[in-house]
Amino acid sequence: MTVEEGFINIENSKMRPLAGEAEGIGLDDRAFWERLMEEALEQAREAARQEEVPIGAILVGHGGERLATAYNQPRGLADPTAHAEINLLRQAARELNNYRLPGTTLVVTVEPCLMCAGAMIQARVARVVFGAFDPKAGALGSLYDLSRDQRLNHRLEVISGIREAECRELIQDFFKARR
Repeated sequence: MTVEEGFINIENSKMRPLAGEAEGIGLDDRAFWERLMEEALEQAREAARQEEVPIGAILVGHGGERLATAYNQPRGLADPTAHAEINLLRQAARELNNYRLPGTTLVVTVEPCLMCAGAMIQARVARVVFGAFDPKAGALGSLYDLSRDQRLNHRLEVISGIREAECRELIQDFFKARR
């Protein structure tokens, strides 16, 4: 599923604009999200160089300022929770001295898992943009969909399928090389 297929209703977004949106680049401008995804892909490539599962992420504020970048490090840190998204949220929370990150957008190469999606909800991340779907562990549309769970006290806006083929290929090539 992609943005064009209506995973979210972009026109009804209540988000404040990110840098670039004010100049006419809106939520439905795929090029805007693709530029941010390139930064997440760079982080994923670094994870691969470190022999970690190649998932990378970037967090931007409502004004488009880069708050943090991170990649997967569970093996290197001997920490099963050291996913790119968790590392990113921890880094940004420390930097901002606040465990809440309202108005932020998290861009990640692969659909977040249940742990990471839950952490984003707890941090009050406003929007998640991801590349490749994860049919085995994805918690924002594939296996689960925490973004639409009415029982939770916070909703994530989700934009999916940004540079999907490139994100999917990076992770598939990583696992093919290890089989």
